[in-house]
Amino acid sequence: MGKTHHFKRLAIVLLIMTLALVTAACGNNNDTKEKKEMTAWDKIKKEGTITVATAGTLYPASFHESKTDKLTGFEVEVVREMAKRMGLKVNFVEMAFDGMLASINSGKVDVAANDIAITNERKEKFAFSTPYKFSFASAIVRKSDLSGIKTVEDIKGKKAAGEATTTYMKIARKYGAEEVTYDNATNEQYLRDVSSGRTDIIINDYYLQKLALAAFPKLNITIHPDLKFNTRDEGVGMIMKKENKELNENINKTIQQMIDDGTITKISKQFFDGADVTKKPDVKY
Repeated sequence: MGKTHHFKRLAIVLLIMTLALVTAACGNNNDTKEKKEMTAWDKIKKEGTITVATAGTLYPASFHESKTDKLTGFEVEVVREMAKRMGLKVNFVEMAFDGMLASINSGKVDVAANDIAITNERKEKFAFSTPYKFSFASAIVRKSDLSGIKTVEDIKGKKAAGEATTTYMKIARKYGAEEVTYDNATNEQYLRDVSSGRTDIIINDYYLQKLALAAFPKLNITIHPDLKFNTRDEGVGMIMKKENKELNENINKTIQQMIDDGTITKISKQFFDGADVTKKPDVKY
């Protein structure tokens, strides 16, 4: 009887241990499953912060105020208002455009907002928000001689300033320009280099160039009267990982609300000298 009782007790103990192990294993599986199912949007909501890449040197889209050194600009304030409505804080990470897409892929940032054109090539690899800015590309050249450029054919062999992976440098390459690349340089450096003859042409957003010229009236630069490039039929938007669909949906919903209630128009007029960049410009290219 003693041995039988002993074996029964041992069997019960082993059964309890087995059940405990199974329960623990199930718990671990559930934990793993929960971790796997946590989306980028879930993580952002849990942490209460969205991390956004921007240049901090691109006036008036993303720059630092001279007196306070505060990061501001059209793109920055659109992001701030969007995050506020989503109940989130914003962590801005400043970098050159050439590093933004890699930072999105690596997960270093959730979104990039830096006057980024929505193109078919980029849409193959990334997701974009609802567009909130429409524009076209113009060309800054020397005021004294238009940098020797009368038509697009004259761009061939000229020194074009910019960042290597931008839509604008792609245009310059298309017309045979010699690339002069910069790593997140300020507008002033770009403009002074054209004025001094170190470079010949800057192809970039018209609204940005118009304001940049107004900020440096003494430089020997102007916007070429005849060169206009249609690069932005789909507009400008925030860019993020393609698989982050829930994040994309929430950003789109918020951006659309801001367009509908006039908030982005108000921000636009503040930074673009009264212009409403949410409307498509009527321009012949």
